[in-house]
Amino acid sequence: MRGRNGETMKRIFDNVISVFVVVVVLFLLIPLPPFMLDVFFILNISLSLIILLITMNIKEPLEFSIFPSLLLITTLFRLGLNVSSTRLILSEQGEAGQVIKVFGEFVIQGNVVIGVIIFLIIVLMQFIVITKGAERVAEVAARFTLDAMPGKQMAIDADLSSGIINEQDARRQRAKIQREADFYGAMDGATKIVKGDAIMSIIITSINFIAGSIIGIVQSGMELSDVLSIYSIATIGDGLVSQLPALMISTATGMIVTRSVADGSLNNDVIRQFLAQPRALSIAGLILAVFAVLPGTPHVQLILISAVLFLVSRRVTSQMETLERQQQELPAAQEAAKREAEAQQSEMDYYKDINNVYSLINIEPIEMEFGYSLIPLVDEASGGKLISRIVIFRRQYAQDMGFVVPSIRLRDVAMLGTNQYVIKIKGEEVARGEILTDYYLALEPPNPAGEIDGIETIEPSYGIPSRWILPENKEMAEIYGYTVIDPLSVMLTHLSETIKKHTYEILNRAETIQLVNNMKRIAPQLVEEAFSNVVSYAMLEKILKNLLKEGIPIKDMVTIVETVVDAVAITRDTDLITESVRAQLKRTITHRFCEDGKLNVITLDAEVEKKIVASLTKNEQGVYLALGPELMQKLLSQLGEYVKKFAEFSQKPILLTSHIIRIYLSRLLEQFYPDITVLSFNEIITNVQIQSLGNVTL
Repeated sequence: MRGRNGETMKRIFDNVISVFVVVVVLFLLIPLPPFMLDVFFILNISLSLIILLITMNIKEPLEFSIFPSLLLITTLFRLGLNVSSTRLILSEQGEAGQVIKVFGEFVIQGNVVIGVIIFLIIVLMQFIVITKGAERVAEVAARFTLDAMPGKQMAIDADLSSGIINEQDARRQRAKIQREADFYGAMDGATKIVKGDAIMSIIITSINFIAGSIIGIVQSGMELSDVLSIYSIATIGDGLVSQLPALMISTATGMIVTRSVADGSLNNDVIRQFLAQPRALSIAGLILAVFAVLPGTPHVQLILISAVLFLVSRRVTSQMETLERQQQELPAAQEAAKREAEAQQSEMDYYKDINNVYSLINIEPIEMEFGYSLIPLVDEASGGKLISRIVIFRRQYAQDMGFVVPSIRLRDVAMLGTNQYVIKIKGEEVARGEILTDYYLALEPPNPAGEIDGIETIEPSYGIPSRWILPENKEMAEIYGYTVIDPLSVMLTHLSETIKKHTYEILNRAETIQLVNNMKRIAPQLVEEAFSNVVSYAMLEKILKNLLKEGIPIKDMVTIVETVVDAVAITRDTDLITESVRAQLKRTITHRFCEDGKLNVITLDAEVEKKIVASLTKNEQGVYLALGPELMQKLLSQLGEYVKKFAEFSQKPILLTSHIIRIYLSRLLEQFYPDITVLSFNEIITNVQIQSLGNVTL
């Protein structure tokens, strides 16, 4: 019995909003008794107050994403009550409930003119100041949010590729960006409802007073003074009892659209940001103290407030000085500990042992050297998160590509600039960058809404024009459409993209054997068959290198080895075997490069392909392309134009060609356009929609 009652109550709560909206619509047709009207007026005021308090305590607008719909419902509710109250005012000679009467008598207090003026001030304040401002802010926020979407999506893709986030996090962040755009678009339209509500309140109040006066004089035969007294109280009371919630809803509307750049609740943000400027508090206190000396001013009040400002400013300044002193003492303490450790064992004593000398000739697969200023980003004792982020990247990359990135050697080098870092592969420098730890990197959008002050630079991973900005300019930069990235993410993204580009160099014989040993657990018979006398580890290593060089995952080792075993019976050319492997991995290749079931590509004209096939030349080292200068020029120039087209869509360019020339064309183009991915038709599954964005012709 209890369970049945619980299900009934749940069913009622699930449909309470729908029932409420239907009841509100009925207000327009069905007369309400004064008692029920009082109940609904109080409910309207309570609901508006709750909405206002919620908007002040949320951290971001999406926490209250139902607000646009709720705004429509509350406006409809308020208009329904206005219609019901108007019916009672006109039919019952101003008797429309206790709430309206109390509001009217309290405000008017025997003076109709004052009541009318106060009502007009409230309505005009809502209409001209709050509603107008909220409407403009919502319009601008909607436009800027839409303009910033491509940059935010690029940032998510960068975080995903560097291993900072996984696929689920990326999908969730993309959904949040879409929800933000939908929310601000809805708010842009919802502000028009608030504007119309303010206009309607003036019209309803005028109708109540004019029509009530006519009914009182003509139909009831009342004296003019009595009519004005009765209907002025009812009209002003009705107007105020509806405008008070309307004012709170309008304020909530402005509050929620201006909370887009907040970090916490309104209470927390106001206190934190005010206290962050103690000098402003002390100057304000000084000015008030000067005013207190002037004759005729309220001395006690001014001195009291001035003293409070001085005390708060002094306390905040003391706390900030203590914190700054602790931060200055930290590097000195770290340096002292380092010197103490060095004193325990000198360099000479260490290298007396010949075994320690051999450590000097070891080459690390991956190294990252950095200047002194970047140590806090790496040192976990100081709160550095680089190591933990690298761990996340290694895990994500292993899941995506099937290759475990070796341990990365991190060390500070005095020879580098304080803000510089260098990435080395097998002991040789392959990338270098410089970051400013106290700044943020703002990636410039195609059409920024405004200019932001900062130090111009180039983003090291993707070569995007950027600028280093101060933390206080971060919020404004995001409003203008810039994608803002913290220094640690900049360095980690550069490291991860560099590793991805050079993974094929990192793969060695030992790593290949490790991959085979890992495969042995799930396919022991295949490993025994393949590596007894059919396939060598050297051949498999070359094939895996070919795949990784072009960004093809090697997770499916079983399929790769099976294909190699079958292909070896026909040829021992590793390039041809690699093409056979790629054909077997077509599902993996397709899913890696297509988006939403579509594959945007560049194609070659049939005549161009014929000429390229005719240009294939064989020598002692193998087969290569010997294109004539005219054909080479046409090919490169047209591809350059199409690459720019792909860049406009923020997509990686893909060239689709036949399997005969794919590998040779890929090796040729990597010298000129290293970002172009060359695929063949037999590497694409049949259910993918291929869309050509350009065709290379003669």
